[in-house]
Amino acid sequence: MSEVTFRELRNPPPMVVNFAKAVLRATVKPGKNPTLPDVGLRLNDVALDEKHLAAYRKVCGFAADGKLPVTYPHMHAFPLHMALMMTDGFPFPAMGLVHVRNSITQYRPISEKEQLNVKCYLGNLTKVDKGYEFSIFTSISTGGERVWESESVNFFRTGGGGGSKKKEAPKPEPAVNTVEWKVPGDTGRRYGAVSGDRNPIHLYPLSAKLFGFKRQIAHGMWSKARCLAELQNQLPDTAYTVDVQFKLPMFIPATVKFENTEVKGGSDFRLLAKDGIKPHLAGQIRKVEG
Repeated sequence: MSEVTFRELRNPPPMVVNFAKAVLRATVKPGKNPTLPDVGLRLNDVALDEKHLAAYRKVCGFAADGKLPVTYPHMHAFPLHMALMMTDGFPFPAMGLVHVRNSITQYRPISEKEQLNVKCYLGNLTKVDKGYEFSIFTSISTGGERVWESESVNFFRTGGGGGSKKKEAPKPEPAVNTVEWKVPGDTGRRYGAVSGDRNPIHLYPLSAKLFGFKRQIAHGMWSKARCLAELQNQLPDTAYTVDVQFKLPMFIPATVKFENTEVKGGSDFRLLAKDGIKPHLAGQIRKVEG
């Protein structure tokens, strides 16, 4: 990949404009040899919006403690992510992408009052089975100190692949040491109002059916945030990474089960369907050494 050219923004890109552009780009095709634009976006001096933070905590389940929830900086980055995918030369339609993995590293707790500088860019375009994967990288700093970074991996399906049959795995036993949650049907609308991600698949049964879903599904990043809110008092004060792999969609309303297992250097957690077997999300928390 060539050196990234960053463009400075004065304000966050309006999400209404981003989604309007996404609709106009819905028929974009990647072609035989897609490439990613060597561009990035930078937004400096992002200050706290107390009402927005309070609404985010409420929908995701975080308690107020004077620090930003570990997933909250993604709220500042997501409009930039969308704007990058509207860039001339971006080879995929944003509406056809699936968020498959997300990794966050927080180097220290971030105070609510700190002003943040946000930088996002594209990379790691890879041909995979049945399509392509690419990453959107985010780095957040304050006062010249890097405090948070993430990698969001997205998948675009082109078809083909998967010719060999998978061996049938033994049926797993239901998880037993779990906490049960009720996820209301309006969760996608409430999280969408806070995050700006008002993708129709998250809003109403009818709007989701237009895109092939039987009813609305929860946002993947809401699921990650809700899991970490459950673990809020157990998260390290030093540098750590939270990786998640998004699995089966969560149709809402839903009853789900959360499981957390302590391991050396951190913990492994899962968000499962009501049966305690079908996975919605798998995650790993690990301290960053050094």
